[in-house]
Amino acid sequence: MKKSVSKFGLVIAAVALFGMGDVAAASRLWYKTAADDWMKAVPLGNGSIVTMVYGGDNCERIALNEISLWSGRHDETSNDLCGRDALDEMRRSFFAGDFDKGSELGDKYLNGRMTSFGTHVPLGDMTIEVEGRGDTKDYIRQLDLDEAVATVRYKSGAITYTREYIADYPDDVLAMRFTADKQKSLTATIGFDLLRDAQIKASGNDLTLRGKVSFPLHGPGGVNFYGKLRVIPNGGKVENFGDKLRVVGADSFDIVFDLRTNYGGDNYVALCDVTVDKAAAKGYTEMRKSHVADYRKLYDRMTINLGDDSGDAIPTDERLKAISAGKSDPGFDALFFQYGRYMLISSSRKTPMPLCANLQGIWNDNRACNMPWTCDYHLDENIQQNYWSANRANLAECNEPLFAYLGLLAKHGRDTAMKMYGSRGWVAHTVCNAWGYTAPGWGVSWGMNVTGGAWLATHLWSHYKYTADKEYLRNTAYPILREAALFFSDYMAEDPATGRLMTGPSISPENGYQHNGKHYCLSMMPTIDRVMVYDLYDACIQSADILGIDDEFTARLRKDINRLPDLEVGKDGLLKEWPGDVRRSDPSHRHSSHILSLFPLDQISVERQPELAMACRKSLESQTSDPAWEDTEWSTANMLCFYARLKDADAAHGWLQNLFRRFMRENLMTVSPAGVAMAEEDIFSFDATEGGVAGMCEMLLQCYDGYLDFLPALPQQWKTGSVKGLCAHGGLVVDLEWKDGKPTSAAIKATAKDCSVKVKGFEKPFDIAKGETVKLKFS
Repeated sequence: MKKSVSKFGLVIAAVALFGMGDVAAASRLWYKTAADDWMKAVPLGNGSIVTMVYGGDNCERIALNEISLWSGRHDETSNDLCGRDALDEMRRSFFAGDFDKGSELGDKYLNGRMTSFGTHVPLGDMTIEVEGRGDTKDYIRQLDLDEAVATVRYKSGAITYTREYIADYPDDVLAMRFTADKQKSLTATIGFDLLRDAQIKASGNDLTLRGKVSFPLHGPGGVNFYGKLRVIPNGGKVENFGDKLRVVGADSFDIVFDLRTNYGGDNYVALCDVTVDKAAAKGYTEMRKSHVADYRKLYDRMTINLGDDSGDAIPTDERLKAISAGKSDPGFDALFFQYGRYMLISSSRKTPMPLCANLQGIWNDNRACNMPWTCDYHLDENIQQNYWSANRANLAECNEPLFAYLGLLAKHGRDTAMKMYGSRGWVAHTVCNAWGYTAPGWGVSWGMNVTGGAWLATHLWSHYKYTADKEYLRNTAYPILREAALFFSDYMAEDPATGRLMTGPSISPENGYQHNGKHYCLSMMPTIDRVMVYDLYDACIQSADILGIDDEFTARLRKDINRLPDLEVGKDGLLKEWPGDVRRSDPSHRHSSHILSLFPLDQISVERQPELAMACRKSLESQTSDPAWEDTEWSTANMLCFYARLKDADAAHGWLQNLFRRFMRENLMTVSPAGVAMAEEDIFSFDATEGGVAGMCEMLLQCYDGYLDFLPALPQQWKTGSVKGLCAHGGLVVDLEWKDGKPTSAAIKATAKDCSVKVKGFEKPFDIAKGETVKLKFS
C-alpha cells in the first residue's frame, strides 16, 4: 500500500525499501614516511587488545596494550569516610550560610585516599627487524577505515615488501602478514621491548611473556599478565634464541599475538594459549575475512559526504598542516567523522570483562599513567564524552562495555553510599578505576562530584531512547537507574529556607565560586547535581511507566522531582552554576558542567525555553571570551556540541576546526595540551574524538524536541552533501541528501517499533510501521 501527502513542497511516500546514493568520502589515513613518534603511529584495536603501528621499514615497532592491564587493587578501606552524622553537620553549616565552617568540615570528612588506586598502563612494544636489500623508496603507510586494516608497502632494492595488520575481534588476536614479491627474501628478527617487567622465552615458533604489573606511583598491586606470539612462516625457517625469534629466507610470514591478564580469572594463561592455537590454525586469510566482515557490520551502517574530498590525494599529516593553517577541507571533516566511529568500534566491544574505554580508550601513551590524575575513569566529563557518539552514529552495541562498567560501579557503589552517607542505592564520584573505587577523589575541590555516577548512568536512558529496546530497559538499564535514584531519594535534604530538595555538599566539577570575597568549591546543590538528579528521576519514572512496574517507588519520585530547584538565570544573564547570587572564581575555567542541561540532557531547548537557551549562550560567550580561556580538546568538543544545540552553524563548525587546528596530531588522535592539569607535554585523550562526532551528528540532525529537525546547524562549508544511517530517538534511522544548504531528499526507517513521526516544517505526524522506510522529497 502506498500513500502520498504534500505540504510545502514535501512529498512523502511509504515504501518497503529505500536506498540513497552511497557517495562517501574517502576513508583512509595515509603517509609517505614511517612514524617516529607514538602520536604519528596508526591505531588498531578489537575492544580488548590494541596496537599502534609505526611502520618502520628496517625496524618495525608495534606498541601493545590490553584493556585490563592495570596496576592497583581493591581497597576495602576507601569508603571509611564521612558518615551520616558528619554529613548532617556539614549541611547545617551550609544551610545556615556558614560556608567557612561547612568547607572546613568538608575538607575533614570528604577527602578520599589514594592508597592502591592504580592506573591503566601500557605493555610496551613488539619489535620486528627486517633485513633490507638497499635503500628504501616508494614508501606508503595507510590505515583503511573501511576494513580496519593497516598496510605498509615499500621497495628495498628491487624487492617490494608489503605488510598488513589487523586487530581481529572474532578471533580475539592481533594478526599480521609480511610478504615480499620475491621468494625467500624475508629475513626478520622478532622480539619485545617492554615497559613492564616480564620473563620472555622463545620456544619453537612461539615467544611467550609472563609478568606482573608493578607501578608504585599510584600504589601497590597489579594484574598478572601472559602473552603469546606465534610466527607462521611460508617457506624458510624459524630459529629461536633466548628471548627472540628469527625468520630466515621466507616467502612470507604471519604473526599472531594475544595478551591476557588474571583480571578476568585465573585461567588466563590457558585461554591465551588456546586463542593463539585456534587463530594460527585458522590462518591469516580466513582471519582477515572474518575480521572485515564483523567490523563492517558496524562500520558500514553509515556513510557521509560533506563536499570536496580532493584532499585525499595529499598525505594525511600534510593535509592536517594545511587545515591548521586555515584551509577549509570538508572532505577531512567527513574523514574525521568516520575515524571517530572507527575508534569507538576499535576500543569498545563486548568482552567478558566489565571494563569500558578509559581516558585513553585502551591505547596508552605512557604519559597519562605517569600523571597524578592517572589513566583511569574520570566521571566528571571524559568517560561520558567517550560515548556521546555511540547511539547517534549508529554504534549502539559499542555501549555494552559502558553498561558492564556501570554494573561494576553499582556493585561497589552500594558500600560507598551506605558507609559515607547512610543511604541505600549506589553512588560514584569523580574518579573510578578497574577495582571498583567509588569514593570521592583525594581533594574535595575536584574529587567531590557526588553525581559523577549518576551522570554516567544517564547513558542508560539515552540508549533506550535511541533503541526503544524494552528488554534492555527491563534487564539492564532500569535496575541500575533505580538504585541510583534510590540513593538520591535517601541522600537529599530539604532546604529549610525554600523547601527544595538539595544534594550536597558537592561541587561543580573542578570549579569554584566567590561569596563575600572568598573562594569556595563545596556548596549545596550545584546546578550539575540538579540536572543529573532530574534526568535520573525522569528516566526512572518513564521507564517504570513503559515497563508497567514500581508504582510505589515512582510515586515518590514524581513528588520529589517537583521539589528540585529550578534552572535559573542570574543577574548577569548567565545560567546559574550554583544556588544564590555567586559568581565563578575563575571565569576562564575549562568546565561548563551546568550547560549539560542544554546538551546532552535535553532539559533546555532553543524552542521551548528560549530565555534559558540565551543564558547558556551568554555563559559560553563569557567563558570563551575571557583572555585566559583554558581551552582543551574535550572543552572544544563540548563547545561544538553546545553550539550545535543552539543551532549556530558557524560557531559549531568553528569549534570543530579548532579541535583540528589546536588539539589534533598526525594520526588524528586528539590531545590534552601541555600546561593543563599539570601536564608538561601533550597527552593523548580519547574523549574529544567521540565528542566531536556527536557534535557533527547534532549539526545534521536533532530529535530531542519530539520531532526530527534536518540540518539544524549546517555550515556553508557543507552546503552540498549526504549522510546515511544517522540515528534518532525511537529506533529511527535517517538518510539525508542536501544541496545549497537545503534538504533535497530523506529516508526514515523504523527499526524497533511502529512510530508516529513528526518532521519540522510538516504540520502533522505520519505513521511508519516497524521495518518500513518512508521516503521524503523536498522541492
